[in-house]
Amino acid sequence: MTGRNCWKICLSFLPPSAPSSYLAAIAGAFLLTLAGAGTGFAQEPIKLGVLNDLTGPFADLGGHGSVVAAQMAVDDVGGKVLGRPVTIAAADSQNKPDVAVTIARQWFDADKFAAILDPVPSSVALAVVGLARERNRMVIIASSGAADLTGKACSPVSFQWAYDTSVLAKGTAQTVIKEGHKRWYLLTSDSVYGHSLANETKAVVQANGGTVLGEAVHPYLTSEFSSFILQAQSSGADVIALANSGTDMTNSVKQAIEFGVGEDNTKLVALTAFITDIESLGLDRAKGLLLTESFYWDLNDDTRAWSKRFGERMGGRMPSMAQAAMYSGVYHYLKAMAAAGTTDAKVVAEKMRETPINDFMMKNGRARPDGRIVHDFYLFQVKEPQESKGPWDLYKLVRTIPASEITPPEKSTGCPN
Repeated sequence: MTGRNCWKICLSFLPPSAPSSYLAAIAGAFLLTLAGAGTGFAQEPIKLGVLNDLTGPFADLGGHGSVVAAQMAVDDVGGKVLGRPVTIAAADSQNKPDVAVTIARQWFDADKFAAILDPVPSSVALAVVGLARERNRMVIIASSGAADLTGKACSPVSFQWAYDTSVLAKGTAQTVIKEGHKRWYLLTSDSVYGHSLANETKAVVQANGGTVLGEAVHPYLTSEFSSFILQAQSSGADVIALANSGTDMTNSVKQAIEFGVGEDNTKLVALTAFITDIESLGLDRAKGLLLTESFYWDLNDDTRAWSKRFGERMGGRMPSMAQAAMYSGVYHYLKAMAAAGTTDAKVVAEKMRETPINDFMMKNGRARPDGRIVHDFYLFQVKEPQESKGPWDLYKLVRTIPASEITPPEKSTGCPN
């Protein structure tokens, strides 16, 4: 029974001669009932769910740190939006699209979650974005980088905040080629992300006058790279490029060094590397690697201040670009929700696109209709051990790459939005 119907029924029981005080009392009770109902609704939480790798090969770069970063964003908006508390839940995707979609469907359909955050890896992100598009729910991607997420698989209610394979390939490969290393051989993970990164890199190499001599595709999440490294060494390439990520990247770097890659004229290039990967490898192994990222904790006063707050919650660990992007994306989303006056994903997404992004991670960033966040990137080189002044002092800045230089033109990605 609606409040309006109750009001009509209550009045029908009153005699025509009922004093006005009766009517006033009933009207007051009715208004209190509506206020109570409104208050109850207002207190219903806005639920956000982090659906990433909490225990496996991508846990360091996102994982629990992404949950912490999302909660920091919630805390910094006051814990409430539209008068409703904002809550964060977390679940492990197990890096399996079917597992992730089952969780996402439960969150969307039964538990009424407003958004899913940080789906990883790219195969999971693609599956979750497809479901979210059907349900009109928000997705903010931080750890996954397949270019199709802002290309043919784009969605009007999803955003890829930190990076993608196209900018990593352009930022790193173009620089290496300009240094004179033009004969490339790729070690590629047999995964959505690996093939996306390899294809983007091949295009950059060829566009800049280089040659791809060959490619070895290795099993996804493997520990044995020796045969693939030997193939690369025998090709005569002067660049061996790793089109993989997570533990595949760190394991292949370790084994490439054991086989002497980098000691001769061959250059080892890790096309995807997070600060957590470099910390895991150690400077003795990672020294000299070039890498493209959208964030580094020690860039300026703003990045240091936020990273200190993050580190206090993470036992001194510094944030990866994915974890920084998680905060930036969630904070922008919640502020846009407040400005839009609704949780409706399409309406909030439009407000997110209207509003410039200015925080510790980026200045004058903007969200495009294809879901790409347009902002500057940075080319870093991993320090020599003697250059480091202490824990997490791992990078030196080679150059800032302006957004205008590294961002694919709008309407060029294949996104139908």
